[in-house]
Amino acid sequence: MIYRIFPVLLFAVFAFTSATPTKTEKPVKKTIAANEKSAVEMKIENVYGTLNAGKFALPTKQSFYKALEGFYKLKSQGVVAKDILTVIDFTMSSNTKRLWVIDLATNTVLFNSLCAHGRNTGDEFATKFSNKSESYMSSLGFYATGEIYNGKHGQSLKLDGLQAGVNDKARARGVVMHAADYVSESFIAAHRRLGRSQGCPALPNELTKEIIGTIKGKSLLFIYHPSGEKNFSKLLS
Repeated sequence: MIYRIFPVLLFAVFAFTSATPTKTEKPVKKTIAANEKSAVEMKIENVYGTLNAGKFALPTKQSFYKALEGFYKLKSQGVVAKDILTVIDFTMSSNTKRLWVIDLATNTVLFNSLCAHGRNTGDEFATKFSNKSESYMSSLGFYATGEIYNGKHGQSLKLDGLQAGVNDKARARGVVMHAADYVSESFIAAHRRLGRSQGCPALPNELTKEIIGTIKGKSLLFIYHPSGEKNFSKLLS
């Protein structure tokens, strides 16, 4: 009887051990995820390293890396449809050209321009941001570009904020891309800083039509400032 039971017990122990996941499974999954993340990071570094800026300056690494990471995710989800990326870096002085339009199909910087922030967002530098109506502040984060319309500033481009609680009220607030006389080198010379909008990323008169004609229709626009890192991470996680 003992000899009959002993093989049965051995079989049960062996079956249980085989069915139980080994302790190495979770680390393997983590390693795969880490490798995938590294692959994305390497791809972003390669794109940045091969950007053809021509006569323009390159965007900062911190703003471009975050923007491109968002582009890859949102393009894969069908949220954006074009290989055009617009980056606005609000860590920079408003007296500098802090907007870039990049053709990712050719890795070429198409435009590098001055860009205004909201009047309550700061003076020369942008420091405060809001999604609230009548705040006259800029909103950070990822946007999909919409349609062109003719408004009080001439041809303008509607924007749809993609982050709830961060910029999703952009269209309702009337936050659009438009031309403005106060976005110019002459205004900077007279006032020591660029003029400010009611929250819109306003552009120079001479570049607005070209820029909005290029980026319209579901391309990605990203407004960067390190104070928004937590919200950027939520969208990218």
